[in-house]
Amino acid sequence: MKKVALIFTGGTIAMKVNSKLQGAVPSVSPSELISTLSEVTEFDNLVAHEFSKLPSPSITPEKMFELNKVIKTYLDDEEFAGVVVVHGTDTLEETAFYLDVVNVQSKPIVLTGSMKNASELGYDGLTNLVSAIKVAMCEDSINKGVLVVMNYEINAACEVTKTHTLNLDTFQSFEFGPLGIIDDDDVLYYRSTIIRKEYRLNNAFSDEVFLLKSYAGMNGELIDYYVDKGAKGIVVEALGRGNVPTLMMDSIKNARNKGVEIIIVSRCYGGRVLDTYGYIGGGKDLVKNGCILGGNLSGPKARILLMIGLKNGMGHTDLIALFDQKA
Repeated sequence: MKKVALIFTGGTIAMKVNSKLQGAVPSVSPSELISTLSEVTEFDNLVAHEFSKLPSPSITPEKMFELNKVIKTYLDDEEFAGVVVVHGTDTLEETAFYLDVVNVQSKPIVLTGSMKNASELGYDGLTNLVSAIKVAMCEDSINKGVLVVMNYEINAACEVTKTHTLNLDTFQSFEFGPLGIIDDDDVLYYRSTIIRKEYRLNNAFSDEVFLLKSYAGMNGELIDYYVDKGAKGIVVEALGRGNVPTLMMDSIKNARNKGVEIIIVSRCYGGRVLDTYGYIGGGKDLVKNGCILGGNLSGPKARILLMIGLKNGMGHTDLIALFDQKA
């Protein structure tokens, strides 16, 4: 039986409530988790790697960069069938998407975590970890890209998002649903089609990329601020189909004139942006002024992709192709 690497980054799965601090803090070591796991399963092929003990708000693109290098060392080893990354849930989808964009391996990379800490009734950490290991060991998981496994469901990194602050089924793919489920010892894939691109970009990123959420009456002051600070790219979560308030347009034009790449996505949970509307600030006006439409990517994922694309030396035309979800 081939090995599975368990790479621990931290998160709620490794936390307990501290009575003095009156809050959940990192308390459970990887060895303790694996020891507990051994009591309820028969896995004897697990290799633990403690990458960090960080809550996921402390996971930065720098950490994602380093994490990918660690994952690569295991996936390049023929003895390993795949990798499970144990991660906090707050930024899990961003780390998963980062890894998906730079992944060049066919072996499974599976991210999992926990919504409840180890002090809470109904702690879901061990269940999710067991499910993730089964998915990583399953041959049907090969060539599926990076996967997220929580609450017995398998979702694609490019599709999934955290939808609820509390519910155990918080990770969902709104438009397409899960790829499959874990049912007892069976890993069942219900669909083989994933709306994802095999980006296979170099593991590198640019720090000078920012994310803004648009709202009624918004002006361009924040865009001007980031441009003055040396931004190389800005992702705008636009309204609806991909439109912004008229007051933002002068700043957007100024940013584009200075070579700042602007990606337009929607603040809506589902659907893609399109240049449907021709009024000032509409999608067609934005494209005419050099903005790039980001398909159905969320704001955080579009920022990850732009960060990596820019550091890979991509110019404007290359970025248009990169964000084209049909290509």
